[in-house]
Amino acid sequence: MKEKVLVTGGAGFMGSHIVDELIKLGYKVVVLDDLSGGFTENVPKKAAFVKGSVLNFKMIRNLFKKHKFKYVFHLAAYAAEGLSHFIRIFNYRNNLLGSINLINESVKHDVKCFVFTSSIAVYGTNQLPMKEETVPNPEDPYGISKYAVELDLRAAHEMFGLDYIIFRPHNVYGERQNLGDKYRNVAGIFLNQIMQNKPLTIFGDGKQTRGFSYIGDISPIIAKSIRVKKAYNQMFNIGEDKPRSVNDLAKIVIKVMGSNQKIVHLAARNEVMHAHSKHTKVSRILGYKTKTSLEEGVKRMADWAKKIGSKKSRQFKNIEVTKNMPPSWVGK
Repeated sequence: MKEKVLVTGGAGFMGSHIVDELIKLGYKVVVLDDLSGGFTENVPKKAAFVKGSVLNFKMIRNLFKKHKFKYVFHLAAYAAEGLSHFIRIFNYRNNLLGSINLINESVKHDVKCFVFTSSIAVYGTNQLPMKEETVPNPEDPYGISKYAVELDLRAAHEMFGLDYIIFRPHNVYGERQNLGDKYRNVAGIFLNQIMQNKPLTIFGDGKQTRGFSYIGDISPIIAKSIRVKKAYNQMFNIGEDKPRSVNDLAKIVIKVMGSNQKIVHLAARNEVMHAHSKHTKVSRILGYKTKTSLEEGVKRMADWAKKIGSKKSRQFKNIEVTKNMPPSWVGK
């Protein structure tokens, strides 16, 4: 009998790719997603789909009772790091408390391993290159919530023996990314702007650097990690080794789209200027290596984006604080 795996956020960008990989590995997958950022068309036909939130305790409890999951991959989160300053209650409720519901049920049902996608946002700023042994110092509510879940998993392991694997991916892009989310996923924002015949907008001077990471390089490693015992109760940075500037990304997007759109620089926002990490540990234990250049990855994403077309950006409805919020985020 195939072992059952729960993937939260499995209708979303990263989650759906990991579902694909788990199915290839022979697992029976149940996807839980509230579709706040995901789409049912992202869910493979071979996976069972349940619409619901990780905040729905009764639903979570019943799912675990019914399916007796052997593994949990937790990707459900609202990963808008910059916006998290202005949606603090929403951020902590969804990204922290929802995670605890899953951890509790995983303990009760003797889940073999709980795989959690955290973020390099836990490191904060001025800690370059970011290494696993670096003491986290998150500077925004999103990073704080992710680090809190990491700490809770460690505590659950010590108290109850729940094995876990933590991944800290960063700036992942690729096919199935939500093009209509103007608060996150800069590659998707640029592609959407070009398809709407709008200029590309960049906060600040565009010299911010990130390790833009192609989803096709990341998802197979995360999926197969549950088969590598040396990975249990470990934390891994995972992503592109070579940092590139936001200006570089914008120029690449313009090139692969065959566009002549202009770049408009907006007022700088409060964000980490440079963020890139070391991946020695994940390479050694899980065999990870970057295979896809930024140019090739963006081209693949652009080809996909052209097929599905542009998406209308929706205003986030749960803004709690507007003070110091970028003007382009306040208006419709």
